[in-house]
Amino acid sequence: MALEWMVMGSAAAIEAVFLLLLTLPLPNSLARNVVKLMKAALRPLMAVIPFALFQLLDVYWKYEHRITCSGESCTTLERDRFEKSTYKGQRNGLIALCAAFLYWMIYRYVYYSEELARLEVQNNRSKKE
Repeated sequence: MALEWMVMGSAAAIEAVFLLLLTLPLPNSLARNVVKLMKAALRPLMAVIPFALFQLLDVYWKYEHRITCSGESCTTLERDRFEKSTYKGQRNGLIALCAAFLYWMIYRYVYYSEELARLEVQNNRSKKE
């Protein structure tokens, strides 16, 4: 179980670095090359979306089927275990949501950058005519 979340956390961290790299103020030629590189990386990174959705379903299922600890019948050990599982579920859900959101942000940034470049080329063509 921990390996899945380590992979998801690593994917989210890599996506955060990619997004940071995309948004750095770079010269135009270097920025275009970075956008092309990220466009090539988008297809393999797409695997993060179904994996994140699967992990969110796993978190939801565990939340719905966990043993509740309330009342006087709970020992302190059981209460600590219950709280720890709650915190782990919240952390894991947040990691999965961040991974999906960061992918979406990279996708939209690359799309808008390409659209802007296309419009600049079209504008330059119309100025020449």
